[in-house]
Amino acid sequence: MRIVTTLPSATETVAALDLNPAAVSHECDYPPSVESLPSVTSSRIDTSGSSAEIDSQVLDTADDGGVYEIDTELLEDIEPDLIVTQGMCDVCAVDETVVTEAVADLEAAPEILTTDPHRVSDVLDDLERVGRATDLEERAREVRAALESRIDVIRERTADLEAEDRPRVAIFDWTDPAMIAGHWTAELAEWAGGTYGLADAGERSRPREWDEIREYDPELVIVAPCGFGLEQIAANAADLTQREDWDKLTAVQNGRVWAMDGDHYLNRPGPRLVDTLEALAPIVQPDLFDEGTPPEPLSGIAVPFETLSARLETDANQ
Repeated sequence: MRIVTTLPSATETVAALDLNPAAVSHECDYPPSVESLPSVTSSRIDTSGSSAEIDSQVLDTADDGGVYEIDTELLEDIEPDLIVTQGMCDVCAVDETVVTEAVADLEAAPEILTTDPHRVSDVLDDLERVGRATDLEERAREVRAALESRIDVIRERTADLEAEDRPRVAIFDWTDPAMIAGHWTAELAEWAGGTYGLADAGERSRPREWDEIREYDPELVIVAPCGFGLEQIAANAADLTQREDWDKLTAVQNGRVWAMDGDHYLNRPGPRLVDTLEALAPIVQPDLFDEGTPPEPLSGIAVPFETLSARLETDANQ
């Protein structure tokens, strides 16, 4: 079966079933083997800029064809049987509408499987949907069971925590404008032993007034902008640190601000969300999970915000 994926989480879901896509999106880089595959998508914006610059570009493309383009000639050559895309966000990745328009004139008539996850259970359901579409239902059930087992290990350890022992957590999905991460993030934060009071499970990410965040006064802040790795988070740190009363937040005063690789972990609704949970747990509940540092091989996912620049400089010199 010739499979094309148009976003990283779809590629990672397909790979979890031991399938090899014929082509992927320009953003797909995991597992590493997919980086050599042809890309059927491209972006019309420069994602190397600041948070504010990227946000401005996205707004500018809204009425001018959108953020992404699809290489229809390459699709024609591949003749895919199945295209796995998404309908959740037309900013994060190529969405169903763009894919449907692209294949309308193709001689091949591929099945289009659209994912639209907003909670962890949706991500696991999508895994099984891909399994059914590729005649790998049993394999999909096995992978789901293994992921659920890992989730249960974390949840069982934090289940009996009293409310006063659960820190108020705020996870930033973007920094300029300030956005609090939604969708599956509330579940991950709460399963890890925190309280996520700025968004409900399944709620979309959206901009927030800074006063709202200050009033909430998070005891733990995690900065994980969509599409940003640690280096780009460091370059945009002033988006938060220069805001009014940033240094008065309880999380800042107690040294509980972390940077997390949002690109690879928090913002990809695929199997590695379980890795994200396993990295979050020791950050949220350091007394329960290995002294507050993500276990190997997850240590590169998140680092304390105050040491971020120094950590990146050290890594660059090694």
